[in-house]
Amino acid sequence: MKTLVLNERDNVATLTAQLPAGAAAISGGLVLTTTVPQGHKVARQHIAKGDPVFKFGYLIGYASVDILLGEHVHTHNCAFGAHPNSALSGQHFAAAVAAVPKVTPRTFDGYARTNGQVGTRNMIALIATVNCSATVIQKAADMIVASSMLDDFPNVDGVVALSHASGCGMDASGLGAQILERVLWGYATHPNVGAAVFVGLGCEIMQVARMRQKFDAMGHHRFQGLTIQDAGGTTSTIEQIVSYVRGILPKVNAATRTKQPLSKLSIGLQCGGSDGYSGITANPALGIASDLIVGHGGRVILAETPEIYGAEQLLLDRAGSDKTGADLVERLRWWETYTAIHGGSLDNNPSVGNKAGGLTTILEKSLGAVAKSGSTPLNEVVGYAQKPTQTGLVFMDTPGFDPVSVTGQTAGGAQIIVFTTGRGSAFGSKPAPTIKLATNDRLFEKMPDDMDINCGDIVSSGVSLAEKGSQILDLIVATASGKPTKSEVLGLGDHEFVPWSLGAVM
Repeated sequence: MKTLVLNERDNVATLTAQLPAGAAAISGGLVLTTTVPQGHKVARQHIAKGDPVFKFGYLIGYASVDILLGEHVHTHNCAFGAHPNSALSGQHFAAAVAAVPKVTPRTFDGYARTNGQVGTRNMIALIATVNCSATVIQKAADMIVASSMLDDFPNVDGVVALSHASGCGMDASGLGAQILERVLWGYATHPNVGAAVFVGLGCEIMQVARMRQKFDAMGHHRFQGLTIQDAGGTTSTIEQIVSYVRGILPKVNAATRTKQPLSKLSIGLQCGGSDGYSGITANPALGIASDLIVGHGGRVILAETPEIYGAEQLLLDRAGSDKTGADLVERLRWWETYTAIHGGSLDNNPSVGNKAGGLTTILEKSLGAVAKSGSTPLNEVVGYAQKPTQTGLVFMDTPGFDPVSVTGQTAGGAQIIVFTTGRGSAFGSKPAPTIKLATNDRLFEKMPDDMDINCGDIVSSGVSLAEKGSQILDLIVATASGKPTKSEVLGLGDHEFVPWSLGAVM
């Protein structure tokens, strides 16, 4: 099989291997007019200038010049253009409800918290409230690890220093401050965090006392707060952090894993470094696994608003309420304005690497990205770093930049991130571990230390999407029960904490 035709309506086919000019790759003995890389598209028929180009059965762009039969279809001859306006229809809602699979209940071994949450990890988080304390928490974390004090506490999965470049020089009541407050509080109270230490300078905008009052008037006993100014300076603060962690280790270690239903899981769905295979292999396979999580009563969080642009109708058609659909449309309109203010537009995507992998327009990329969400109803749309109130499929408004997006999903309670990639990624996250899925065989072979599952065999070996989705679910359950992911083995995740920075820097 040299080409894939994904829908009868498609006027392009996707190559499963790089082929030279003159190679017979199109049915009927038709040949390629140029060399075309793996994952890229070729014309199945003549496409006149201005005519629509279809892949997955959906519009992905328009021919900017006449495209000949067998010709490579990409950015040189296919461009972004008008596409159907977002409109809440709900026309597929009944089908989405029917798509929730009936499953045999499964469990994972998790850390049950007193508030009903369940962790997949049991970590200690050192959290900077402001950039001024970033070095302090990093040095404290380094000292804790170097001292080997964690070795005697097998139920403590590590310590993570969460530093960032903000926390002051901002409007205390503005959107940027609100977002950072949600992120910091979300991490401190995350189900994968057994204990947290907030560390500030003391005079910054971002104050622990204000967060406590805003988010938890009854008080929260899983964290401690201190400031460099009150603690007596940098050296004294580091010593106090290390001493505090040493003292709480026995209590954090007292948590043990017990059998928990998959309904307690919240999974963040991500893709980065996508290619022409993403929407064919890893993303739809992850969609199958997402449906299985939903079938167990769990939650999956789709995100990256700029990367559903043009394919949002697939979500709106299965929105569970008028409000949910309206919330999604409102976020898309906000992004159109936001990008325009900064001199950009949502069709500036895909990236250089995406294009090299075969993706031509944001419409094509978005169709593949939405596939991660599976087929079940869209139950809720939440803001960045907000905690969902519904189970099932939830959409979170985030940028497409992976570290920023994952930071929002984790703050919203995702205990595991599943990340598909076709170009390769050295991404990891803490305290929610990342599972990485390769879209093609070549990537899996080139980066074996980084990729957890190969989805390229869906094309190369005929593995079914259902089988691969089941394999992904099995790894999610194993990871939730404590199996380290490839990114955890490599120690990735300390530098991928990147809260979305909005508003004026003052």
